[in-house]
Amino acid sequence: MRNANIKRDTKETQIALNLEIDGSGAYDIKTDCGFLKHMLELFARHGRFDLTIECSGDSYVDYHHTVEDIGICMGQAFKEALGDKKGICRYGSMMLPMDEALVLTSLDISGRAFVNYDVQLPAMKVTDDADETSPMKVGDFDTELVKEFLMAFARELGLTLHVKMFAGENTHHIIEAVFKGFARALAKACAINEDFADEIPSTKGVL
Repeated sequence: MRNANIKRDTKETQIALNLEIDGSGAYDIKTDCGFLKHMLELFARHGRFDLTIECSGDSYVDYHHTVEDIGICMGQAFKEALGDKKGICRYGSMMLPMDEALVLTSLDISGRAFVNYDVQLPAMKVTDDADETSPMKVGDFDTELVKEFLMAFARELGLTLHVKMFAGENTHHIIEAVFKGFARALAKACAINEDFADEIPSTKGVL
């Protein structure tokens, strides 16, 4: 069974997380951030991961610590559950349409953390300085936190991750395409290749 239990207790957040990679897409997400809850439910369902998260924290400040720390815990959970990564497909890609939005997610469980996040969200406003923009929100969720979540996840798992948006007008749709595509690409990468089930998918012999 490829599963993990992670607990993180800091002055900013308290998180308990349970992950089953080879699940059915069942989830139970408890967090003050409604939009993040929605995205994590989509992630679990589309990746067919069983995911339970209970998070409380300093949401009276904003959701930065909540989002980043859940990303940290999820990356740690996948790393623990995958173990030595023997037999995994390692690579996964998904070109996911969400109404008018189209987002490519491509990843490698390489042991090397890297994120290329090429997503232009329309929910941005120009500040007094025409060369600067400030992030807007979907509900009460700061859209810039999507990248923070992915970076935290990738750093802890050791994941090479490319996310590129090809089309999109609605910010909710674009972010939803990111999370769904990430889940499906990650599920492909985590899947066991039965032809090489006893091998590490690297000439180095380790990932």
